[in-house]
Amino acid sequence: MSSYQPTISIIIPVLNEANYIKKVLLSISKNAGSNRIKEILVVDGGSSDETPSNARDYGATVINSIKGRAVQMNFGAAIATGEILYFLHVDSLPPKHFDLAIFQALKEGHEVGCFQMRFNSDSNFLKFFAWCTKINHQICRGGDQSLFITNKLFHENNGFNENYIIYEDNEFIGRMYKLKPFKIIPAAVTTSARRYEERGMVMLQWHFAMIHLKHYLGARPNELHQYYLKYIAI
Repeated sequence: MSSYQPTISIIIPVLNEANYIKKVLLSISKNAGSNRIKEILVVDGGSSDETPSNARDYGATVINSIKGRAVQMNFGAAIATGEILYFLHVDSLPPKHFDLAIFQALKEGHEVGCFQMRFNSDSNFLKFFAWCTKINHQICRGGDQSLFITNKLFHENNGFNENYIIYEDNEFIGRMYKLKPFKIIPAAVTTSARRYEERGMVMLQWHFAMIHLKHYLGARPNELHQYYLKYIAI
């Protein structure tokens, strides 16, 4: 019987998230079920607050990068040494024993996948969209659900497309759906509803849907970014 046990590199892109980085790193420490998390790489895009020092204080390795989530995640992945890469947004908290769930998915033959998602909100509107993350279709995917993938598969497919300033998660996941069976782990990350509360839940979801539609209809990465800047960015 083989004694081989793969390890995980957690990659968290950040920019001025001094408060949330503490929360996510505490959540990782609390919810890990093994000692096989090899490293936590916080890839900082030039924060002007206490994000880097807070990340170090809570046990992460901080890497300085050019700003841009796709660029930051690719940079972290290039340095990562774990057999599994786990991309986590700073405001998404992983569930209990998330690492064991990823190892189990890998054992079952899944090289790529994500968790379901729930919001830290009592809104029935958001609960509906969180429920949709149970559905294994790429239209129901997003970066807030986190992403696990083998290091090998990630680099064989050139990582995230850095032309995408936004929508980089969806674009990459869309490519993975065409290549491999995509696993939805039946446990949920808990994601902050702050953007919905700031921008208005129905309006923000409408704009996200429009970005999905524009991509489907062939919009270029810069067109998606311009739409984001006009209607979503604060």
